[in-house]
Amino acid sequence: MNPDALIIDGVALASRFFLGSAGYPSPQLLTDSIRASETQLLTVGLKRTLLGGDNGFVAQALATAQAQGARLLPNTAGCRTAREAINLAQMARELYGTHWIKLEVVGDDHTLQPDPFELLDAATALVREGFTVFPYCTDDLVLCRRLLDEAGCALLMPWGAPIGSGQGLVHLAGLRTLRERLPDALLVVDAGIGAPSHAAQAMELGFDAVLLNSAVAQAREPVLMAAAFRDAVRAGRSAWRAGLMAPQDLAVASTPVSGHAFLLGQPR
Repeated sequence: MNPDALIIDGVALASRFFLGSAGYPSPQLLTDSIRASETQLLTVGLKRTLLGGDNGFVAQALATAQAQGARLLPNTAGCRTAREAINLAQMARELYGTHWIKLEVVGDDHTLQPDPFELLDAATALVREGFTVFPYCTDDLVLCRRLLDEAGCALLMPWGAPIGSGQGLVHLAGLRTLRERLPDALLVVDAGIGAPSHAAQAMELGFDAVLLNSAVAQAREPVLMAAAFRDAVRAGRSAWRAGLMAPQDLAVASTPVSGHAFLLGQPR
């Protein structure tokens, strides 16, 4: 087994790049992007699928994902209350045969910021029903602790920036605090990532994975962008494992010369 595999609910995932399935120009581009990403966790918006239909879109995406050992992670995107999210999660378990659920309960239409009160209520109820809950949350340390300790969530998915904004890690200080104060928790940066460099930065901070959708789906070449994110996540993870050098306030010569003889010019 991969010694650096990500273990969630007893399941080992070789890839730490989680991919969303919405907004692609065509089913074929989604399929090719899934392959290029080498993801092992694919999210699907169940509410969008039920309302609009998918004409086999989800089945095709899921078949591609399963062929490379990926799991499906239905999400409750679009829900505004705990009850609505709970009902949708229960439907997802019946439809897709999985107890994994990405829990989204939005409280603000402008920022799509999670409603902390409804989110905590929904997470608590779903864990009691046997779900493995992946809650989309903010970088609020108090809320995150309650989601872990009181609700019993397996991991947390704090935002980097508002969903779909592509701004990167706007909430950098809060993310650093979460990683420092919750050293043993599984933390996945979700939302706001727009470039591979953002994903690498999240991994360099010590986060366990990243989830994104729009940055690949809206790229000029989604397949190429999926591969770029795949490599960036791997590079960021390797950098964190290797140990990043500490930043310095002043210049520090990489090749010290004090006390050593050296030539200033060519001998005549």
